Amino acid sequence: MTEPDQSERLAQLEARINALKAKDAPKPHQETHYSQAHLAWRMVIELVVGLLIGFGMGYGLDSLFGTLPIFLVIFTLLGLAAGIKTMMRSAQEIQQKKEAADAAGTAPSGGDDERTKDGD
Repeated sequence: MTEPDQSERLAQLEARINALKAKDAPKPHQETHYSQAHLAWRMVIELVVGLLIGFGMGYGLDSLFGTLPIFLVIFTLLGLAAGIKTMMRSAQEIQQKKEAADAAGTAPSGGDDERTKDGD
């Protein structure tokens, strides 16, 4: 007879532990905020990396050939263009995910919260 009492008490204890763990779970609103920040930093990093790679290649070619900073200017501009293109591709990818989530009727990950839906 003690066996069912122990298993029942163990089940109650597990239910209490799970209830306390659920109380400390992170809220989805905060995750959305961090997701938006993550996407913004991703775009900034893509742009800066494009510039730095172009700058590095131009500087390296100018050092190698001993020329005026013509390669530096050209490759920096090409790096800027590549960074912008990559950033725009990321924005398009995010937009497509949001549209797919809206079409499915679910909230997109990293989407709007209730305040922005009201037009505030």
